[in-house]
Amino acid sequence: MTAIPAGRLQSLGQRPDQINSILVINLDREERRWRLVTREVARYRSADGAPLSSMIRRLSAVDARDGRAVAATADVDATYCVGDQLFVQPDDRLSATFRPDEPVRMTRQEVAVARSHIEAWKLIAAGSDHHVLVLEDDVWFRPGAKASIDRGWRDAVSHSRDEQGPQFVYLSYSLADLTAPRHRSSDAVFRPTRGLWFLSGYVLSQEGASALLHAMPVVGPVDLWMNYRLAELDAFALGKPALLQRMDTASSNAYSMLPYLARAGVVDAERELQHPGPPTQGPVIGWSAGRDRESLAMALSMLGLRVRVFDTDEPTLTPQDLEYSLKTFDALVDPPLDPRALRAVSDNPDAVVVVERGASVPTILGPNILSPHRTATIEDPAVGDWRPICRLLGVNVPVDRYPVGTTPALRAFRDTRPVAISAAGTHRGDPRDEDARTSGATDGAEGVASSELAHRSLERDDTPWVLPTSDDWTPSPPRGVSDAFSRLVLDAPMSSPTQDVNELSETFPGNLATFSPANVEYRDDGAHLRLVRQPDLGRPFRSGAIATTRQYLYGRFQARIKPAPGSGAVTGLFLHRASPRQEIDLEFVGAHSTRILTNVYFNPGDDGTELSYGYRGTPHWIELGFDATADFHDYAIDWHPHGISWLVDGRVVHQRTSWNPTPIPHLPMRLHANLWAPRSIDLAGQFRSPEVPREAVFADVRVTS
Repeated sequence: MTAIPAGRLQSLGQRPDQINSILVINLDREERRWRLVTREVARYRSADGAPLSSMIRRLSAVDARDGRAVAATADVDATYCVGDQLFVQPDDRLSATFRPDEPVRMTRQEVAVARSHIEAWKLIAAGSDHHVLVLEDDVWFRPGAKASIDRGWRDAVSHSRDEQGPQFVYLSYSLADLTAPRHRSSDAVFRPTRGLWFLSGYVLSQEGASALLHAMPVVGPVDLWMNYRLAELDAFALGKPALLQRMDTASSNAYSMLPYLARAGVVDAERELQHPGPPTQGPVIGWSAGRDRESLAMALSMLGLRVRVFDTDEPTLTPQDLEYSLKTFDALVDPPLDPRALRAVSDNPDAVVVVERGASVPTILGPNILSPHRTATIEDPAVGDWRPICRLLGVNVPVDRYPVGTTPALRAFRDTRPVAISAAGTHRGDPRDEDARTSGATDGAEGVASSELAHRSLERDDTPWVLPTSDDWTPSPPRGVSDAFSRLVLDAPMSSPTQDVNELSETFPGNLATFSPANVEYRDDGAHLRLVRQPDLGRPFRSGAIATTRQYLYGRFQARIKPAPGSGAVTGLFLHRASPRQEIDLEFVGAHSTRILTNVYFNPGDDGTELSYGYRGTPHWIELGFDATADFHDYAIDWHPHGISWLVDGRVVHQRTSWNPTPIPHLPMRLHANLWAPRSIDLAGQFRSPEVPREAVFADVRVTS
């Protein structure tokens, strides 16, 4: 495609009062973006007629996928505060939800962007050009950009405190706060004080670059931090942005403030985040080195594969068993393959093998036997390197660090479904898990026969961490409590406030209610969460929610609950965490007062992994046989490494083991209780205004480990 010539930019040239060069920040792996931005710039010429393409220099951007490049550095302080966000973009909902000193941790992408701009400043400060136009690689010149840039630069030079021109000029930005003071110098430019987002296009002088370097470290996202520097710089912004970000290039950026904006109700995009699916290369057979951490399985799972891990004492797999397993799973780690199954893998040209250095690998599948395009070796599993696996599978290196993984004792990614029949008709369940399911019942709990309860599964998420729909998952009858928890670590009657449980001031996407501490009332019979029709921060309802102050890893989580009646409301007792998102739910849906809804959300990774897929989860109805809203009953979630049990009045009503139909959450979570109103009527039915206010009561909240 031929670029349309766009004329001369009089503001670009070699005089000291002109913009002398262009520096484009571009990732090495984004060759297409480099071609697009250079073609865009080449449409213009400088004041003396030279093509602007002759003025371009490329700066290799810091890649967030390179863990070493975004490691701790003196240049960037990755922890900032909600108050910094409010300085740039005040919002009553955000300030009502979080303290100004609430800490926020930058994402790896934000650190990489900040470090890329810092490297640009270093080049400018040490260079010979007085003014440099800095561009990110996804910009384009909007119609009228030439006149806007030339007029703006001319006026910025004439109003500058330095005879050679300004230190900083925004050519591209987004207004974050329309009330922020702006000192207009002319129709073409103004002096900003704060309230601007983005740094995709700006002019920076040598003096300005030195001033920014002197003010480091950059604290928080670099465009946020720049707002604090405006008072120190001779800074201007065009009256209207001349550069915009392209819409035809995908962005992989992740923004650390988004979860806080969602909890405050500022962002309310209730949509399903679609996972791109597993790599097309495969199946994958992996062998681990038998370390104290199972990093290989976690890494394959993070890449979007359904992973099954085998123990050393499991029965060998025949070719028929192998074929059956690969109908469900994309990757098998340490599979006990018999000689014929090994030959089947070797003869399958699509099968690939991933090996940790030091693993015991069958000779027929060793890297010295298979062709190089079918094998990858992780040289140092303790350090980890994504590149060998990603090259083998033809996928991008993830932004998140290579995982440490779980300990073998947690038996993550084992297939411990109660019944797993192979193609050959042999039982593939693990007898150790069978024993665990049928022993250790506590508190007089007895398994409930399937005939006593009506079980019904609903549509579930289509992600690599849920059994495929072709598997036709149906939970088997509960068989007792799998572990006895005896150490009481939280005992809160909820008749009065406690330091172990906080009232929440927040919300989440899809919730018509804003949570407020004012809607939590403590009485003799427990904490009353009250949902009222009271428009608050953009939502029609206000309600109550509580959560434990600390996180817990495994245990029994129980409460006496009297859920709210009526269509349109949901009462929830659940465990939850973010980064990665994992969740275990026990919910009462007002339109179905004789049921509870059980659910599990799973995303893989170590603590801090930015994976949060899941919209529906894996929901499953349990018919109780009584109206839960009529009185108090005891409800509990037993969560342990090998499975989850849901209990009602001491009876086990539902159980799940690993891959039944998800892996078991393996990271610490907080216990929550809330009363909320879904935006969707599919879950809870239509909300009827005469039925407000609603109340849910939680008493005797206990955690036993």
